[in-house]
Amino acid sequence: MSEVSVRKPRPKHLALNEIRLPLPGFVSILHRISGAGLFLLLPFLLYLFDLSLAQDSFASFSALVGNPLVKLILFGLLWAYLHHFCAGIRFLLLDLHVGVDLQPARQSARLVLIVSLALTVVIGVALW
Repeated sequence: MSEVSVRKPRPKHLALNEIRLPLPGFVSILHRISGAGLFLLLPFLLYLFDLSLAQDSFASFSALVGNPLVKLILFGLLWAYLHHFCAGIRFLLLDLHVGVDLQPARQSARLVLIVSLALTVVIGVALW
């Protein structure tokens, strides 16, 4: 006697609006997005760093950084760095099998979001 398994038909398309991603998955995706954003905007950051070091171009650096759009971009980069840093610490602890159970994993994901946003606001307001 053979055992016949009934298979559920696989969907033909993936309905992204129906997927309920848990908080740790959301933090993981934001970690990847923040890392990619930091990598892609690294030339811009190096350009700003180069402008800030030269005495004759410091005035153009001040004018560029004084632009509200550039401040908003730098504020986003600040969040990306802080979130990537906090989530990276969380993932290192998960690799060491610290907090891998369901409830501690959710709490650490919540903590990463709260700490990264709070630090972004505190540092961003201090630098603005």
